[in-house]
Amino acid sequence: MPPARRSRTASTPPPASGRMDLPALHLTRFLPYRLSVLSNTVSHTLAKLYDKRFGITIPEWRIIAVLGGGETMSAGEIAQRTAMDKVQVSRAIGRMLDSGLILRESGDTDRRKALLTLTPKALAIYAEIVPLALTYEAEVSDALSIDERAQLDTLLTKLQARADQLAVRPAPVGAQADRAEQ
Repeated sequence: MPPARRSRTASTPPPASGRMDLPALHLTRFLPYRLSVLSNTVSHTLAKLYDKRFGITIPEWRIIAVLGGGETMSAGEIAQRTAMDKVQVSRAIGRMLDSGLILRESGDTDRRKALLTLTPKALAIYAEIVPLALTYEAEVSDALSIDERAQLDTLLTKLQARADQLAVRPAPVGAQADRAEQ
């Protein structure tokens, strides 16, 4: 009869696996985590302002914000500009078409590429949300001095440029093999 298995408790040390020498990851100091939490906090707080009043989601607001300057874009261009997933953009566009917030037209040169523009209804929403968004931005930015705001802008621009560079670099050979096994 095999010996009974004991369950590990919090005080029981983990099994020796040779992985104890891994570096520690302190999430509260990890830049990608901190940026994500900050972004989510800001986005969701702002979303409370326009969700109740207009019944639109964060992806829908981002599409309205991108097209609000009078631009016409394809769904792919919107996804790229907003860094949203194409499926998320597609779902938001479907809801916006159903609720009369955007118009879809075939492109002049490529009929397969649908171009999107805001309807007067969406432009009215845009006109009401922009002042709210700018006020909220000012309230959040009040935590910083004028010099710190300029510095933050410079640092965010640098970080975005570097992240864009890293996003297009090929994955390390080991990472490619790991993904192939999954």
